[in-house]
Amino acid sequence: MPIVDLFIPCFVDQLFPQTAMNMVKVLEAVGCEVHYNTNQTCCGQPAYNAGYKAESCEVATKFLDDFPAGGQNRYIVSPSASCVGMVRNAYAELFEGSADQARYQGVQRRIFEMTEFLVDVLGITAIPGARLAGQYTYHDSCSALRECGIKAAPRLLLDAVQGLERLEMDESETCCGFGGTFAVKFEAISVAMAEQKVENALATGARYIVSTDTSCLMHLDAYIRREKKPIKTLHVADVLASGW
Repeated sequence: MPIVDLFIPCFVDQLFPQTAMNMVKVLEAVGCEVHYNTNQTCCGQPAYNAGYKAESCEVATKFLDDFPAGGQNRYIVSPSASCVGMVRNAYAELFEGSADQARYQGVQRRIFEMTEFLVDVLGITAIPGARLAGQYTYHDSCSALRECGIKAAPRLLLDAVQGLERLEMDESETCCGFGGTFAVKFEAISVAMAEQKVENALATGARYIVSTDTSCLMHLDAYIRREKKPIKTLHVADVLASGW
């Protein structure tokens, strides 16, 4: 039985806890033994992206403490490709040549975003009983696609959901405009990028925009709500946990 240590990012913990619970539901349904360390906090990405390398290293060191080395069949799984990308890639810079480099490399080898874990590690391409009526379009988040190389896995799982049909939008790989502090520093550009993404999604006729990252979905949903657009955002975990 695969043993999974949950890594629940700040966005999910504070704003979308049901997404975390739905991920647990899915992981347990496919036979995983799920654990959650309540001492865990942030991966350090906000500080790192803002240029505070020393401060982000402090947070990253705590992350290593919170997720000690496990056995051969023990993994760290998260519902956020953004945070997985931070740990998998940016930590290499933070811990290069340090006493914690080997410890980091152990974590790097066993941390996965939820859909890549299900498909690439466990070989699962469908969640039994998952059901959601309608059509969806998929947003490739920058972190999932460019930092983690995730593209096929979420689509395979979503396409197997009963009643759900995929309609690919134009420029599905283009940034939604969130980018963390980018949305604060360059608000007008950020909003324009969200508008473009939502309009591309609407052009497909889809009812849902689905992605691996709640941060992207939160950004798009804010635009959708403000402009009263007829489309909804859903995290892939929420879709896979639907109907059963």
